[in-house]
Order: sequence, then structure tokens, then C-alpha cells
Amino acid sequence: MADLSTTVDLRGRRIGPAAGERIRVLLVEDDPGDAFLVRELLAEADAPIDVEIAQTMREARPRFRDAHCILLDLGLPDASGLDGLRQVLQRSARAAVCVLTGLEDGHLGIAAVAEGAQDYLVKGTVDGAGLSRAVRYAVERKRADEQARLLRESELRQAESARLERGLLPQPLMRDVPAELFSVYRPGRDRALLGGDFFDAIGVDGGSRLHLLIGDVCGHGVDEAPLGVALRVAWRALVLAGVPEEHVLDSLEQVLITERRTDELFATVAVATVDLVAGKARIRLAGHPPPILLGDGRVVPCDVEPGLVLGVIPGVPRPATEVALGPADGWSLLLYTDGLIEGAAGPEAGAGERLGVDGLCRVLEGPHGTEPRDLPAWLALQAETHNGGPVPDDIAVLLLTPSRTS
Repeated sequence: MADLSTTVDLRGRRIGPAAGERIRVLLVEDDPGDAFLVRELLAEADAPIDVEIAQTMREARPRFRDAHCILLDLGLPDASGLDGLRQVLQRSARAAVCVLTGLEDGHLGIAAVAEGAQDYLVKGTVDGAGLSRAVRYAVERKRADEQARLLRESELRQAESARLERGLLPQPLMRDVPAELFSVYRPGRDRALLGGDFFDAIGVDGGSRLHLLIGDVCGHGVDEAPLGVALRVAWRALVLAGVPEEHVLDSLEQVLITERRTDELFATVAVATVDLVAGKARIRLAGHPPPILLGDGRVVPCDVEPGLVLGVIPGVPRPATEVALGPADGWSLLLYTDGLIEGAAGPEAGAGERLGVDGLCRVLEGPHGTEPRDLPAWLALQAETHNGGPVPDDIAVLLLTPSRTS
């Protein structure tokens, strides 16, 4: 027989007895003779079962809460037949229920199981061992049913959370933009689709200019993810509303301060306005690692003033740095969050050494033959390989590549 271990419901309440705990049975029976017989049979079997007796439904109701199993007579003076069973099932969701029927009421016992009882017993046909076994099986069956129900509820909650998170993932506005944007997003939180990292892209001026955003709310838990979404949506609204570039980060910082739950939450951000025709970009950083410029054999971090993270000292200036990108089809711009570079640098490096921006550049300089569309995912894999396992932080990587001219 299966072990009577404990199941805990969604409110933290125990379902069934703990290991080694005696089973508490509530016998609801109005016939003193039958009640005496049940108690004697269980005593005869020397089963680890304690029995309480109630003669009416009214007397039994206050005791439902403490029972592991309820033995219910279907012929009570104040509740008869399946109506009595329905009352018990409605008021005692955690206890197993076995109904007691007479010899001529076997069909009623079958109907009771169909209503939700774990089993039915015909009076006068079971001995002590059989009655003890029936009680234990009923408790175990109830525990298994509750485990299955909790699993279904958990799966439904996970599916609903996945649908919600999927709907909150970014959808860059790249219509008519003569460039391609490739990305990868890997939350550090187990089984999540959305973490504290965020990114977005918006094409303007007929697609000749592209605004880029990438950021990281400190941490990667359930509080950081919605804050990251709020910052991304706020940035998109600010850009589409035509707010001057020099005011966007200040406004974003106000959103962060208003929306965060604690003062300890802050965010690093990188924003770039890329002029695809002129081949240059204006980049602002708020405590974020610098973008990396690729092309013509170059792998160089953009020399951009770092700036202070958002949410520490509001209103601190974060000036723009203009970066020359190169010929129209000869460069790529890589933006990323620190999850990509904060893992270990690999077994060849010193103990505790992080990959860092320089290490990321060395990875990119090495032979890899990776196509641009596959590069973000490849870099995330390289970060895990160097780290010797999954990186605990969120990872977001963007690669902007101008469309190739024929």
C-alpha cells in the first residue's frame, strides 16, 4: 500500500495524516449498535485509527475540520441518502468520505461514489481488517485526488502566467526600417518567460532613424519583471510622443521612482538613436555596459560616458555620445544586458574572474562563423559555456544590422 504522506493545499493546510500520525475517523451513525460494531471492528484490527461518533449531521458538522476520514451512514434523521453525502462533500473538502449502506442499498453506494465519495461499505459484510484497509485506502485515494487537483491548478496557473508574460514581451516597431534587428531573451527566473531585462526598438522618419532601448531592473524576480515592462512601455510612449532625446531618460527615471515598490530597485539603461543613412548613432548610458561595434574585423566597445543608473539620484545629466558606425552595410551594433558578461570567464581565467566586456569582445573576435540572426543566441550559449552552467541573471541581447545593399 502507498505511504500516507502529507499533501498541502493552496492555503497551506494539510490534507491527510502526516507520516506516523494516527488516522482520525468521524463516524456519523445514528444507530448505537452499528456505531459500537464499527468501533469494535477497528479495535480488533489494532489499526492506528481513532474514532469519534456523531449521531446526526448537525452534531457532525463542527467535527469535519479535524477528520481525515468520514464514515457516513446514509440514513440519518436529519440528512438521508445522497443529500447527506452532498452536505458532507460541500463542507469537508479535505476529508476522505466512505458511505455506509444496508445490504439492499448497494446501488446507492455506487451512486455515492459517482457523487464524490472515495468508497462505500455494506454494513455487516466487512471484518476489522477489511474496514481498516478501506479507511486507509480511502484516505490515500483522497490524497491522490487532491494531488492531481493541485497539479491541474498549478498547470493552469502556469499556462495563464505564460500567456500573460508572452503578451508583455516586446514587439519592436521596425516597419520600413532598412535594417534587421535580431534578439534573444532568457529570463534567469526558473520557468519564466519574462524577467527584469527589457528592450524595444522604434523606427521613425520613414525608417531612416531607429530608436533602440535596452535595460535591466536590478534583480530578476517577480517584482522586477512588471517594472521592466512599465519602463519599456513608458519609453515607447515618450519616443512616439516626440519627447526630445535629452529628456527621455529623466522621464523614464520618474516612472521608475513612481512604479517601484521599494527604494532599493533601480535600473541600468542604454538608449541609442541610430541614423541609418549617415551611419552614426547618439548613445546615452545610465550605468549600463557599452554597446559593441562590429564590422570590418573590428570588435570595439563604444566609447560612451557611462552615466548614473536610474533611480539613485534623480535628474543627474546623462549626456549623449555620438559614435561613427561606418559604411551603410559594413557594421553591426550589439546591445546587451549585464547577464551576458557577469558570469565566469571560463576555466582558463583566474578563479572568480568575470567575462566582462573585454571577455565578450574576445569571444566575438574568435572564429565562429555565426550568421547575424543567430549571433545573439550563440552569445547567450557562450556565456553559459564559459560560466560552466546556466547564468543566474536575465540575459537580453540585441544585434542591429543594416540591410545589405545589392
